[in-house]
Amino acid sequence: MDRLRLVAQVAIPFVWFGMVVAISLIEAPLKFRAPGVTRALGLGIGRLVFRALNVAELTLLLLLALALVGAGAGAVRWTLVAVTGAVLLAQAFVLRPLLDVRAQQIIAGGQPAASHLHVVYIAMEAIKLVTVAWLGISLVLRLR
Repeated sequence: MDRLRLVAQVAIPFVWFGMVVAISLIEAPLKFRAPGVTRALGLGIGRLVFRALNVAELTLLLLLALALVGAGAGAVRWTLVAVTGAVLLAQAFVLRPLLDVRAQQIIAGGQPAASHLHVVYIAMEAIKLVTVAWLGISLVLRLR
């Protein structure tokens, strides 16, 4: 069981990092450059993809926390988990729903007022990438 816990502690942050890079940095911007993909279609796809990503991330957060409980992870690692979790919760339950409303307005043919919500979401993705990478690296180094 301890070996599985160690594998989970190291693997989860790096899987999580890869998922966010693949979706947020690669898929999201590229879908709008594909032939025939309208802004409305791209937003519709994005809504589904980011909802699924948030569910997967929430699952990874829970699994990581379970793998760290009782493992002597230390205050710094728990702080990284807490910051990452807080960012994820804000994205999933505050920002994404607000962005969904805007996307729905655009899909319906409307033109919502200018907003910085998307920039805030991107900044939070960057914070999440840094904290997850830092956490993963610190857990690998702890094994040495």
